[in-house]
Amino acid sequence: MDPGSWDFTARKGPDIMSGERILIVEDEEDIAELLEYNLQRQGYEPSIAGTGEDGLNQSRESIPDLILLDLMLPGMSGLEVCRRLKGDPATEKIPIIMLTAKGEEEDVIAGFDAGADDYVTKPFRPKVLLARVKAVLRRGASRKVRQEDVLEIGDITIHPGRHQVTVAKQPVELTRTEFRILHFLASRPGWVFTRSQIVRSVHGDDYPVTGRSVDVQVAALRRKLGESGHMILTVRGIGYKMGD
Repeated sequence: MDPGSWDFTARKGPDIMSGERILIVEDEEDIAELLEYNLQRQGYEPSIAGTGEDGLNQSRESIPDLILLDLMLPGMSGLEVCRRLKGDPATEKIPIIMLTAKGEEEDVIAGFDAGADDYVTKPFRPKVLLARVKAVLRRGASRKVRQEDVLEIGDITIHPGRHQVTVAKQPVELTRTEFRILHFLASRPGWVFTRSQIVRSVHGDDYPVTGRSVDVQVAALRRKLGESGHMILTVRGIGYKMGD
């Protein structure tokens, strides 16, 4: 990929969030510097780490607001960096956008399974990447939900404390698993989750549930939600998300 061919001409708009600290974990110096330049133009505060180990250390020393993480790094891979960050309570909430030339379906799934919040394949247009950065930061700022918070998505209202769901103010009877799946997806609208991530969130690690079982549970959940069932969206080849 020739970084010189990129069109780094995105303008700073009046609604751009500014001041957020973004860590760029990228071993190709030209790409890292171009990303740094354009992020600065948008009002962000970028820093650069050239290896996975350096990225981990910087993330732990000073928690960034978002990480742009290259998948193909010397030594520790981007996937391993992502797994370690998401497995550490101190860094698990940092949004991560993976950057990689590997765009096969299994690579995308591996990235999301490792905990990535978004995935951008190279080569990419800077305007598109900056839009993704802005969207992920906005979601993180506006979707921080406590377990006991009442959630409202369209006509759906979820009362975690009461273990109660209503659609257009009418109660809906859900099983324990259906409720947990709905609450998990609704807690992060717009975020894509693989079937294995959904299983782990509902049942914990090493629970013997297949992806097909998740599909069956989601199908039943959609039926019970009626016309609001369309809020649960299928992301082909990956999993599910709750519509914004």
